[in-house]
Amino acid sequence: MSRSPIPLVIDDLSQFATQLRGHWPSSDVTQTQALGLIAQAAGYRNHQHLKASQPPPLPALDKQALNRVKGALAVFDDSARMTRWPLKTSVQRLCLAWFWTRLPDRADMTENEVNAILKANEVFGDHVLLRRCLIEHNMATRTVDGATYRRIGRSPDAEERAVIKALSERAMSKV
Repeated sequence: MSRSPIPLVIDDLSQFATQLRGHWPSSDVTQTQALGLIAQAAGYRNHQHLKASQPPPLPALDKQALNRVKGALAVFDDSARMTRWPLKTSVQRLCLAWFWTRLPDRADMTENEVNAILKANEVFGDHVLLRRCLIEHNMATRTVDGATYRRIGRSPDAEERAVIKALSERAMSKV
């Protein structure tokens, strides 16, 4: 039988563990042990490893930031592929953050490899614009001769994280 992934979101893991402990055959399992067992079942070493792997919570965005995030998300289809280039520079930066996440970290890439990644995530037909903008917005570098590209390590800001999170959810829902 094939395995099909079923995403499970648990808002309060402690409450979940408490409820689950009530149904376990042995009642001598502590809350800490239950949290550890749940984390291990999810593929983590322990509960602390699970907590450390979670992205930082998104801070509340002001109205202007939310409008920029909505504007960025509007240019992507249901499969998280860009359908058009936005007019506003602030929205362009947010859109580029998605492409930045698609590039492998700490790896040298050829122009063809970068083009393949960009083409797979856009449908409006201008991967060259995206590649150039990644360089201009300091999200990637290239050698003078243009032979080697590399993603720049950086931490996305709150708006970029909101766009990346929303597009990741879109992309996962289509898998």
